[in-house]
Amino acid sequence: MRLMMWSAPRGRSTAFFRMMAERGDFTVVHEPFSYLMMHGHADVGGIRATSGPDVIRALLELPGQVFAKETTGVRYPEFVTMPEFLSGVTHTFLIRDPRETIPSYLRIEPDAAVERIGFELLHEIYTTVAERAGHVGRQPVVVDAADLARDPEGTVRAYCAAVGIPFVRDALSWEPAHRPEWQPSRRWHETVAASTGLGPVPPVPPLTPASAAVPNALAARYLRRHLPYYEALRARRLTPA
Repeated sequence: MRLMMWSAPRGRSTAFFRMMAERGDFTVVHEPFSYLMMHGHADVGGIRATSGPDVIRALLELPGQVFAKETTGVRYPEFVTMPEFLSGVTHTFLIRDPRETIPSYLRIEPDAAVERIGFELLHEIYTTVAERAGHVGRQPVVVDAADLARDPEGTVRAYCAAVGIPFVRDALSWEPAHRPEWQPSRRWHETVAASTGLGPVPPVPPLTPASAAVPNALAARYLRRHLPYYEALRARRLTPA
């Protein structure tokens, strides 16, 4: 079993990663493409990878079950050119309303370019995977973070059934802590490090001049760019069990 979860930044993908790590039956890999772009190398289950093909090869060759999660704030060219990555991995997707992700992102990185919000590339990857999946009668799984917050057990049950793995109820909660896999990007994961499980999250307040050095007009422009891609993916979301 090779599972990949793609998500726009601030989409609750690290919480999902934390749940998969808590299961104990998967080798978990945190944002290998992002770390490769940031640092020139990535740790993939103890294998040092220094190129996109290296990352993909490691994900495919690791023993046992593997779960990797990646965000779509930057473009990763290698995966679309390697058919073995598309065919050898079950690609799944996590979405969250950009009305929540955009303020969350811009609070951490106020000068982020519009592409960094990530939904356009997320939709592009989904389309690439779906085109191939259509030939074998299987469409990619899309999980909505709103469902994950409202009904974590039902949503994770449905995800597990859709990808063909057992549901593990105990993995829905954990002890709060940072994990070594996300140390290179620790500042982005403070909320999940303090969490104790999946479930409701505090609402994201809107950006104001007092709360961030970002004009509301900028956030609105970013939303206009990315909302259609989110809505297209949301129409394909998984129904909680």
